[in-house]
Amino acid sequence: MSVAVDDDLWSAIGDPTRRRMVDLLLADGAGTATTLSDSLPVTRQAVAKHLVVLDRVGLVHVTPAGRERRYRVDEVQLARAVAQLADVGSAWDARLQRIKRIAEAIERSQKK
Repeated sequence: MSVAVDDDLWSAIGDPTRRRMVDLLLADGAGTATTLSDSLPVTRQAVAKHLVVLDRVGLVHVTPAGRERRYRVDEVQLARAVAQLADVGSAWDARLQRIKRIAEAIERSQKK
């Protein structure tokens, strides 16, 4: 693999609620724990905890806005995550191709 995999980043993205939050932030441009909780089946407090995780791995950035905190997706970090996913996918494709070739060779040798 050419891109180092960031386990903390993928642990954060691995949670379905956090992935949905990233989707919502991308669609809306920004959001608060309150606005996000309006679109999710979890409490505002749960959303705030998820946002802390996303912020810790750099996937979102927070800006104070009065009493609220507005979150935006960090597009550079998101692009990094996409590159990691593509790289992992390519590595698995190569592994599966090797397994397929081995299985086909075994099958051919058993037919002889």
